[in-house]
Amino acid sequence: MDYRITSTYSRSKAVNYAIKHAKNPNPAYRYFPVVGDNGGDCTNFTSQCLFAGVAPMIFSGKNIWWYKNHGWSISWATAHSLYWYLKINAHDNLYGAKGREVSSSSLLEKGDIIFYRNQRGKITHSAMITSFKNGSPLISQHTPEVLNISYIKPWASKMYFMKISL
Repeated sequence: MDYRITSTYSRSKAVNYAIKHAKNPNPAYRYFPVVGDNGGDCTNFTSQCLFAGVAPMIFSGKNIWWYKNHGWSISWATAHSLYWYLKINAHDNLYGAKGREVSSSSLLEKGDIIFYRNQRGKITHSAMITSFKNGSPLISQHTPEVLNISYIKPWASKMYFMKISL
């Protein structure tokens, strides 16, 4: 794993990683299966994409986000925690990946993230934008492992469109 310090998010590196590993999970990382109606690998995969886009891991401080030796922070692997990690970093201008929520999918670019809220009001899924078709984002994700599908999920009660930066 590369622990570079940078000030620019590489959308192309994040997207290339997502495309390479959307259907074939990277064996260097633990895969989180669905157990009952819990779990899944979506946010672990989204975090891997962010890291591939040179987002630095944060091991200490106010807002942590990391994966090392098959251990991980909650914000690395849980959708609502990654959502809040990105928002807090943007709001407080903390070191690391930042997420700024925008009101429309038309404001998104490749390498941005969409978070999904379920009918019970919990953010339970995340996906990386890897392409566009007729101006509409296509996502790649885990759980299930898919590449360049429509971002619309009928089960979602709300979608959060997140612009990513460092």
